[in-house]
Amino acid sequence: MGLVKPLKPVPLSADQVAHVRAMVFHEDASVLGLNKPAGLSSQGGRGQVVTLDEMLWAFAKPGKARPRLIHRLDRDTSGVILAARTQPAASFLGKAMMARKITKTYLALVAPGVPGVPVPPSGRITDALRRVETAREARMQVCAADHVDAEPAETQYRTLAANEGAALLEVSPRTGRMHQIRVHLASIQRPIAGDAWYGGALVIGGLPAPRLMLHASALTFPHPEGGRMTLRAPLPRDFADLLSGLGLAEPETTAEPSHPELRP
Repeated sequence: MGLVKPLKPVPLSADQVAHVRAMVFHEDASVLGLNKPAGLSSQGGRGQVVTLDEMLWAFAKPGKARPRLIHRLDRDTSGVILAARTQPAASFLGKAMMARKITKTYLALVAPGVPGVPVPPSGRITDALRRVETAREARMQVCAADHVDAEPAETQYRTLAANEGAALLEVSPRTGRMHQIRVHLASIQRPIAGDAWYGGALVIGGLPAPRLMLHASALTFPHPEGGRMTLRAPLPRDFADLLSGLGLAEPETTAEPSHPELRP
């Protein structure tokens, strides 16, 4: 059974079709796993910009609806993103997302810490967040838990590698607030490199940060056909090159999914 079909398909150029097909590193009857590049909006692009969600028309069969994204990544965040190919799969995964049965893991490149600020190498951040609207944009702020607009938020992190110039963190958000990782890391004085919105350095360890240095490295989820699956997206070249220039080891990852253990 196909998904609910939009009013009309989005026309794509041959280059756009090739581009989105090249992002796919896992495909089965129920889901697509894609490695989204930085600079591409997941949904809601401005003006004439084609979003990843719209580019999924490249996978629609004649007369059928396209796959749909199950979650989003910020435009400048790279990494694994999951799409459902059928309505049953979309419903199943949507319920799993609401029940917090989907686990996301990110890699973040940050400054090693501000002198005098107690920043442990690993920990859990539980500061509540609130959305702040302006005329042109929306941002998130840490706030008191009893604030009228407070949204509970939890982020776990651990340091994988560090030196005097930079640190590589593995981060797992337990809730899904907008910009959660970015705001929470900034709240412990470790904003993500390249994140000008939340105080991140544009130069780290003497090297320029080409963009927001946040990568969605893995996603573990209950598969619609049974069992659990983990999809892992390798680091893009800009992230890997900056790590190398900073003298930090790249974590071992693989683009191969772990196969689901099917129910008996």
